[in-house]
Amino acid sequence: MGTDATALDWLDDVERVRRAAGLRRELRPRGDADAVIDLASNDYLGLVRHPEVIEGAVDAVRRWGGGATGSRLVTGTTSDHAVLERELAAFVGAEAGLVFASGYAANLGAVTALSGKDALIVSDAGCHASLVDACRLSRSRVVVAPHADTEFLARALGERAEERALVLTDSVFSADGDLAPLAAMHRVCREHGAVLLVDEAHGIGVRGRGGRGLVEEVGLAGEPDIVVTATLSKSLASQGGVVLASGRVRAHLIDTARTFIFDTGLAPAAVGAARAALAVLIREPQRAAAVLDRARELARITGSAEPESAVVSVVLGDPDVAFAAAAACRDLELHVGCFRPPSVPEGTSRLRLTARATIGADEMVHIESVLAKVLSDRLVGVSA
Repeated sequence: MGTDATALDWLDDVERVRRAAGLRRELRPRGDADAVIDLASNDYLGLVRHPEVIEGAVDAVRRWGGGATGSRLVTGTTSDHAVLERELAAFVGAEAGLVFASGYAANLGAVTALSGKDALIVSDAGCHASLVDACRLSRSRVVVAPHADTEFLARALGERAEERALVLTDSVFSADGDLAPLAAMHRVCREHGAVLLVDEAHGIGVRGRGGRGLVEEVGLAGEPDIVVTATLSKSLASQGGVVLASGRVRAHLIDTARTFIFDTGLAPAAVGAARAALAVLIREPQRAAAVLDRARELARITGSAEPESAVVSVVLGDPDVAFAAAAACRDLELHVGCFRPPSVPEGTSRLRLTARATIGADEMVHIESVLAKVLSDRLVGVSA
């Protein structure tokens, strides 16, 4: 190593490789009055700027201040946290709820607390990164199941030597927007004495009766061998995560989930905003149906398959092509998601469009015009 070298010079080599592969990322701050139409965020219900949601956050700050002041077990639990947990549990049909500082933390906490050295984890290949990282921290033997393959799941559970088993899946997979076969998975889990953990991050607010999630839609709400995790940062227009399950699961997590015990509690503003967003959704359940209506419009515009969720993916293959397409959309005042590896498998880089319940007719006309231009003028072999 030369005299001018440092211990972090390897980062330059890694960046060159990443840039050559079209995988370099940059932060692009939004302005507070950004006029660009947003098809990239997860604000599915269009509530993030709703007056009641804003007032819910502001009111909580007035009463509790800017932060939770400590972990949930010390000073970080306010009476609003407890009310939000009861309201969320009642909404999805669970016995109890436990709020975490993020959806990522909820998944890490739930999986690691319910697994361990004497348990098997079977995780769907399409699971969110937070569940993948939870598997790595679990100390369990982990089997990655082919996507939505219930026959593989049955074999893995049937052949296990471990006494306990935990099966992990998203309800709605974030990149493709497809649905997990939850009813079939639950039957297999019950037959083999396994717990099914379902991440409803992209399901709540979109699927189920009035947005109660896919678990509720398929008739599994409140089942004692199902644990639901979710985020408050998508349909509920706030920040944070929650585990929704039986009372004894909640009690176990309070005692053992490290991301609960050792993390500062969710900020009061986020609690207040989430409570207000949930109240709007309960009062206006048609917002959930409107999300799927807008998603169907986006699918028609892009020639994509009939969507099952708010997510419409336009697979372009090459990461540079996907990045150029997203930049072209942004230049025409349309913000779309650009998903590249490792968010999606190699060769499947894409535009990821997310429907919003509040997209208006004029906005949809502009969206169609922009996507038609970008997909026809710039992308060879892709039809609008």
